[in-house]
Amino acid sequence: MVEDKGKELVMDIQSVEDWLSYARELVPMALDKARDVKGFPGRWKMITSKLEQIPSCLSDLSSHPCFSKNALCKEQLQAVSTTLKEVIDLADICMEGKYEGKLKMQSDLDSLSGKLDLNLRDCGLLIKSGVLGELTMPLAVAGSSTEPEAAINSNIRELLARLQIGHLEAKQRALDSLCEMIKEDEKTVLTVLGRSNIAALVQLLAVTSPRIREKAVTVICLLAETGSFENWLVSEGVLPPLIRLLESGSAVGKEKAIISLQRLSMSAEIAREVVGHGGIPPLIEMCRTGDSILQAASACTLKNISAVPEVRQNLAEEGIVKVMITLLDCGILLGSKEHAAECLQNLTASNDNLKRTVISEGGIRSLLAYLDGPLPQESAVGALRNLVTSVSTEMLVALGFLPRLVHVLKSGSPGAQQAAAASICRVCTSSEMKKMVGDAGCIPLLIQLLEAKANSVREVAAQAISSLVTLAQNCREVKKNNKSVPNLVQLLDPSPQNTAKKYAVSCLVSLSTSKKSKKLMISYGAIGYLKKLSEMDIPGAKKLLERLERGKLRSMFSRK
Repeated sequence: MVEDKGKELVMDIQSVEDWLSYARELVPMALDKARDVKGFPGRWKMITSKLEQIPSCLSDLSSHPCFSKNALCKEQLQAVSTTLKEVIDLADICMEGKYEGKLKMQSDLDSLSGKLDLNLRDCGLLIKSGVLGELTMPLAVAGSSTEPEAAINSNIRELLARLQIGHLEAKQRALDSLCEMIKEDEKTVLTVLGRSNIAALVQLLAVTSPRIREKAVTVICLLAETGSFENWLVSEGVLPPLIRLLESGSAVGKEKAIISLQRLSMSAEIAREVVGHGGIPPLIEMCRTGDSILQAASACTLKNISAVPEVRQNLAEEGIVKVMITLLDCGILLGSKEHAAECLQNLTASNDNLKRTVISEGGIRSLLAYLDGPLPQESAVGALRNLVTSVSTEMLVALGFLPRLVHVLKSGSPGAQQAAAASICRVCTSSEMKKMVGDAGCIPLLIQLLEAKANSVREVAAQAISSLVTLAQNCREVKKNNKSVPNLVQLLDPSPQNTAKKYAVSCLVSLSTSKKSKKLMISYGAIGYLKKLSEMDIPGAKKLLERLERGKLRSMFSRK
């Protein structure tokens, strides 16, 4: 099948079996030539050792049951044959001493050695990947098949296998085809994906071609957004190349990389790894200089990372506080501002040093200004709740804290209202502050919150009222409100789910100095509740029960 005419090898090859025979005939010729070369002995010795592995590789490939039915086998044999032909040609050139220069020949031999490595590696992957077990059907046949789904899956597996074998240009073509197939049938592609395919995609993030990197990170971004491949992606080392793309990738590469990191960092474990791989500096830089999409996605990723307590100091050391406050003031997208508020809430949750940093950088002023805008207020109010005990009453008043609090209590989301009520609990440590809170109009709004659907909102509202009514002025205002006693009595429910009962008892004890209030408590059934709460040793329940029962007894005697 192979004729040696001078120095040209003439081929007449059609089938995969022909290519196998051709490759097997070339191996001894290449080995003989390689062993005869006298120059560059070290390099030719290495090439010879690799050539000696090819026969067993070809044997493994040809012994597979589906050897003759898969196009990849034929292509692999063509690649091996081309490399063997190059061995023979270079050996002839070396023996005749007709090479252009020593350095050029050394480079050519190193390249040849790399091609042999690639051939051996690709043959092994082809066998191990399992793709040979899937019959590769032409697209035209697949379309008319009685089992089109199996044919489509087979084509997808072949494309995925091509990401792992062959030269870079071949991988690029496979990646282009895969992207097109994802557009047409994303669900099927994701179903067929295996871990080895993800490893191949991750490896393509490190190639020199910007176009291949863009395509690869686009597919990886899709995988990350599904929420089903995080563990495989991270275990195959996706984080370092994604972070490098943030630093030096193209515009598309940066965008897809940051969106991938945004999704992956929702896991606390992965967020820690992003920090460990040096992800904080480029993320912060993106918040400073990126376009609107990059800025918002980076802010969201940093927000995710800030939810992990042990890395908050790392974030602070990289200057995150100032960056988030700047975003809060002038983020390009509204989403950037919202993520910044959430990030500041996380940062100030328990770390006193970070609280002081946020305050010194003007964070309270920016958070209060944020409350005047149209965005969700919960995170900003939560951050303020974390900070209020670290600043003076005078500063809070000067910055307009209480009017904003009233606004949130009136029209905020349940979460924002809860955070606002919690802020009141924290600031009401002095009679002066309690008076200002009462004068600001918070009490009727807190009484209304006692009717909230969420138990956590009712609890914190009752807690705030119990703190405020210790001031006589506020207590009188609560007594005047027609809804206060009925709402508080409802919160005496002894069920375990009701965590507001102890604060309701505390409020009602303060109100029970009024005969009218006591009569209302009795009429709404407080005594029955209090008997159960007394048995549960809820503080104040027994005392309040005795007061109400004495009042009830006096009322009975007076009627008689």
